[in-house]
Amino acid sequence: MWKSLILLLPALTALLLNSCSDSGGSLGNPTYGPPNMGGPTVAERNAQIASEPTGDFYYGRRYYVQKTRFWGYLRKPRQSASSAQLVIFNESRKRNPDRLPENGPVGQRYGYDQNYEYRIRGYFTGKKAYEVNSNQILPEFMLTGYEVVDKQPGWLFSPKDHYNPESFTLTRR
Repeated sequence: MWKSLILLLPALTALLLNSCSDSGGSLGNPTYGPPNMGGPTVAERNAQIASEPTGDFYYGRRYYVQKTRFWGYLRKPRQSASSAQLVIFNESRKRNPDRLPENGPVGQRYGYDQNYEYRIRGYFTGKKAYEVNSNQILPEFMLTGYEVVDKQPGWLFSPKDHYNPESFTLTRR
């Protein structure tokens, strides 16, 4: 009997550890956006950024945290993510890509596009806005248009990025 228990112990330990793991995962999860396991290497990401098309737009990465109203990070083409700014959209000209009910069906609710990469059109208004739930004063960006570039781009700032939909965990490095 003891031999059977000793043989089962590694399997039971693995099962227990997997059941205790953080559900937030990498930069996405089934409830708030597509899973983005892995992603490019740092060298691959740098090469992607260096060869990006340029123009009168920003690259935006949606960063959703429950109960917050910031939209995500914007950066100019060919600039690294470390130059990105967390912004609040002014939606008086164009609505946010995921402007949906917060309690809608999975994949059809506010924040469904967590970590999607967009080509964002618009401009910084020069105003600042207070985001009460994260206690931050952020630049306001007048949104005039957008298009999805990639639904699973992987990490934003580092391959070690960690996403938790309930708390602010992602910051520029």
